[in-house]
Amino acid sequence: MSSTRPSRPVEAVLFDLDGTLVQTRIASWTVFSAINDRFSLGVDSPEQYFDLFRGNVYDSIARLCRDDAHATAVKDAFLTLLREEYDPPLVPGVADVVRRLAGHCTLAVMSSNAMQVMRRVLTGNDLAYCFAHVFGGDVTPDKRTAMRTFLADSANSYGRRCAADYDEVGHRQAPDLASTVLVTDTAGDVRDAVEVGIRAVGVAWGMHTPEELLSAGAEFVALWPQEITAHLLGDAASAPPSGACAVPPDGTTPACAVPDVPAGDDCGCGCGGDPARKAAGIRRERRRAAAAALTRIDPTALDPAALDPAEAGASPEPRGAASRREMLDAVRRVMRG
Repeated sequence: MSSTRPSRPVEAVLFDLDGTLVQTRIASWTVFSAINDRFSLGVDSPEQYFDLFRGNVYDSIARLCRDDAHATAVKDAFLTLLREEYDPPLVPGVADVVRRLAGHCTLAVMSSNAMQVMRRVLTGNDLAYCFAHVFGGDVTPDKRTAMRTFLADSANSYGRRCAADYDEVGHRQAPDLASTVLVTDTAGDVRDAVEVGIRAVGVAWGMHTPEELLSAGAEFVALWPQEITAHLLGDAASAPPSGACAVPPDGTTPACAVPDVPAGDDCGCGCGGDPARKAAGIRRERRRAAAAALTRIDPTALDPAALDPAEAGASPEPRGAASRREMLDAVRRVMRG
C-alpha cells in the first residue's frame, strides 16, 4: 500500500518503538489510564488516547492540563509509571526484520517513551546491539529534534551489526535525507519526518490506519512486518542474514555465522558451533580488519615477531619507522584485548 516509489537505496532506518516494534495499544493505555484517573485529564477511552498521537504526544497531553505546572506533573508521573510497569511484547516477526535490516543499514530507535523502557524492551528481546542510536522521550521529547540530531551526527553512517561494537572497517556512505527512512505507526510521526525532509514508511498494526498514514505523507504502509524489508531492500531482502546478525538471538540453537556450515558444527574458527563464541570471533576479526585498513598492511603483519625488527634480523629503522612501529604496537595491544 503505497503513494510513491522509493527514491534511492536506504542507508539508515529510524524506527518508532511503541506500536511499530512493540504491541502498545493495551500496554500503553493501561499505564496512561491510571495517569488519566489520577490527574482527571478527561481521556475516557483508548480511542481518545490514540488520538493524542496525531501530534507530539506530550504536547497533546499538555493541552489537557490546567497550566504548565500541571502538564509537567502529568508528564513526570507518566514517565515514572512507564519506567516501572511498561513492558509490551514485540510485534510478531519484527525481530527478524530488525536483524535483517541491521546487516544493510544503520538503525536507530526514537520513542516518546523513557530511555529505561527502551533499554528493557531492546535488551529483553536481544535487539539492543542492532541499533546504533536511541532517542528516548525523557532525553529528546521532540522526534523532529531526534531526526535532525541523527542527520547532523558526523558518524551517523556507522551502525551495529547485531554485535556490541560499531563499524570500524571501510567507508560507508553517510545517510542523507533521501536515504533515511522513518518507520512508524502514527500520523504525527509521519508529518514530523516530512517536515524534516526524510522519507516515511507506515505500519498498519499500530495507532493509526493506513489511510491516515498515507494522507500524512507516508510513501508506503506495511500490512505485515516482512513488507518493511521487501520495500526498503528490494531484491536484497531475500539474501540470508550474515555475520553476527545470523547468530540466533536466544542462543538456544547453535548456528554458525559462516555459510553452509550445519548447525552445531565447527566452522574452523574455534567457535565449536557456539553462537556467543562465534559473535565474539566476529568482533575480533572486525578489529583486526580495522587495524589492517588503518595501517595499510596485511593483518598477518600484526604478529609480534613481524613487528620486531630485531627478531626479524632487520637493519636499523629508516626515518619515521619508529613512530609507525609505536602505532602498530598499540594496535597489537588492542588486538590482544
